[in-house]
Amino acid sequence: MKSKNIVVGIAIAIGFAGIVFWLVKDPTSSFQASIPGEDNRQSAGVIEEIIRIGEKFIKFENRSTEMNGTWTRFRGSDFDNIKKDTAPLKDSWSEEEPQILWSLELGEGHAGPAIYKGQVYLLDYDEEKREDALRCFSLEDGKEIWRRSYGVHVKRNHGMSRTVPAVTEDYVLSIGPRCHVMCVERKTGNLLWGLDMMKEYGTELPQWYTAQCPLIDGDKAILSPGGSAIMIAVDIETGEKIWEAPNTMQWKMSHSSIMPMTLNGKKMYVYSADGGICGVSAEGDDEGQVLWQTNEWNHSVVAPSPVIFEDGRIFLTAGYGAGGMMLKVTPDGEKFKTEILQEYKPKEGLASEQQTPVVWQEHMIGILPKDAGANRNQLVCVHPDDVTKMVWTSGKTNRFGLGPYIIADEKMYILSDDGTLTMIKPDKDQYIQLAQKKIIDGHDAWAPLAIADGRLLMRDAKTMVCLDIGE
Repeated sequence: MKSKNIVVGIAIAIGFAGIVFWLVKDPTSSFQASIPGEDNRQSAGVIEEIIRIGEKFIKFENRSTEMNGTWTRFRGSDFDNIKKDTAPLKDSWSEEEPQILWSLELGEGHAGPAIYKGQVYLLDYDEEKREDALRCFSLEDGKEIWRRSYGVHVKRNHGMSRTVPAVTEDYVLSIGPRCHVMCVERKTGNLLWGLDMMKEYGTELPQWYTAQCPLIDGDKAILSPGGSAIMIAVDIETGEKIWEAPNTMQWKMSHSSIMPMTLNGKKMYVYSADGGICGVSAEGDDEGQVLWQTNEWNHSVVAPSPVIFEDGRIFLTAGYGAGGMMLKVTPDGEKFKTEILQEYKPKEGLASEQQTPVVWQEHMIGILPKDAGANRNQLVCVHPDDVTKMVWTSGKTNRFGLGPYIIADEKMYILSDDGTLTMIKPDKDQYIQLAQKKIIDGHDAWAPLAIADGRLLMRDAKTMVCLDIGE
């Protein structure tokens, strides 16, 4: 009986000690804080990760064949989505054409490729390893040459990666889904520097992740973080900050990309943000300063980039009911002023949800959004003097969804959502279809196209193919 009482006493003492420990113990002491700026629609509850940009590298045994063609960034060398230095391309396709030269399975996303002299550069997301991966392939056979990656958790949200790298002879610059910037040596894949824009600038992650494509201008990387800086310039070799334009407007990062503009001899960078549009000086004593800004173009989901005209006109468009606007920027002393020339809803003129319209023979061609009424999802042509008047449409039997397009050798290639490729003759007077072919049995084929050396790269959400379109 005595030993039994001792056991009961010990049990009571242990229980009492446990209660005391539970009362005084801080239950949150082992918790990790969420990353600032990530408590939004995509990443609520994300625990802070230690992200080492570019920490992993794999070099494969594959080699590439030296070629001549390049497609160095989003919308090409002249930012107009027109491939100018190209070999002759076929005017029509036989039943077996265009031939698929190679095919690759990718992580789900809408990131487009860049091409430089026989090598393809793509920012992919490896879902199994949970890594952003900048991958280098051979344009000739699609075999992987090297891969520079880093661990980062990205949940599916209509795909993950959706940007196009910027490439020069020496550098490749990428932006990952969660705003991680990485710069590597083009030939070797050696890491030069990385930048976490959410961590350093308090960038708010856009809905459906980052879609801003990076810009390399000379020896500078030009980026628009939002947060504390509307735009920054970074030394492309070292990663050192050159200038930062304060975001006094408190605008947020959009899906649009920075476009260069020269007006009255003054070079500037134009950015259509979530909150407004602005021009930042790209040279001179005022480099890095905001030259003009307006919040009269203010939409929460902006994907197309500004279309710049030499006379100071800027065409702006977005989806989800935004429609379009033609803005005019003119000198005003040492600064510039803005004027709205036209503003309208998507049923009333040229508008686009994802893709940026292309200028051809002083006309603009683009695909209307799904809320554009009877002409929805059709390819249309307008004149910049009146973007509410349709010069021609592709007709109700030729609808293209949200797909991308590109012009090369006086041919325009349009990719439909389902992987159907259409070739037309771009014309300012009428819609002229040359050929059409179902290439892949896919979905959400929204990524920008790329052309070099008679080859066209296209993808849907999970597969990229290389087509032979050359003579």
